[in-house]
Amino acid sequence: MADNTITIIGNITREPELRYTPGGQAKAEFGVAVNRSWVDRTTNERKEQVSFLNVVCWGQLGENASSSLPKGSRVIVTGRLEQRTYETQAGEKRERIEIVADEIGPSLRWATATIERNDRRGGTEAGTPAPAAARAAGAEPAAYHDNEEPF
Repeated sequence: MADNTITIIGNITREPELRYTPGGQAKAEFGVAVNRSWVDRTTNERKEQVSFLNVVCWGQLGENASSSLPKGSRVIVTGRLEQRTYETQAGEKRERIEIVADEIGPSLRWATATIERNDRRGGTEAGTPAPAAARAAGAEPAAYHDNEEPF
């Protein structure tokens, strides 16, 4: 089976745009610039290439990215490449390759971050924070899925 995993490190080029589908699913989109620099050994000249990539985040990941990652932030994004076709208002067909993120985090090489966990307690929907009263009362955590760490 082919694996379609990509990890990039770069700077956010535009504020994450958070929207919701008609069914209420959160979707955040933003751009990331990935720079590559090297020295041309024949001319001893420094060269640079920049790639601009679009990132899509769904659900709680999209909401968290939108509320905590401003333009200019250096991030690490892991996800999969997807190609989609769409039609412009003028009727032109276009294709777009984007990264559908599985994980996003701030790069701590030149910055610090404060981690604030989302609360998964109380009888709330999966991925939504519990009300303050439930957090204060120390409600039991919801059951964990098999594929996630219980911490």
